[in-house]
Amino acid sequence: MEKENRVAIISMIIENDESVTEVNSLLHVYRKYIKGRMGVPYTERGLNIISVVMDAPEDAISALSGKLGRLRGVTSKAVYSKK
Repeated sequence: MEKENRVAIISMIIENDESVTEVNSLLHVYRKYIKGRMGVPYTERGLNIISVVMDAPEDAISALSGKLGRLRGVTSKAVYSKK
């Protein structure tokens, strides 16, 4: 039985520039589920803020958010639609 897709936003704050390459690599792996991406370089604070809109099985969203959050200097949170 195939699981139903969910719409979610994964938001992340990157405090370590060395993790940017790993973040981009993970996003590339999950690219088939990504519907949009917005990045904001907040240079005054030394941060990068990225929001990614996904339409994917809940397992994939959770896996990506978890993998991102385990990277050094990266905080990640997934917010799911109610529909």
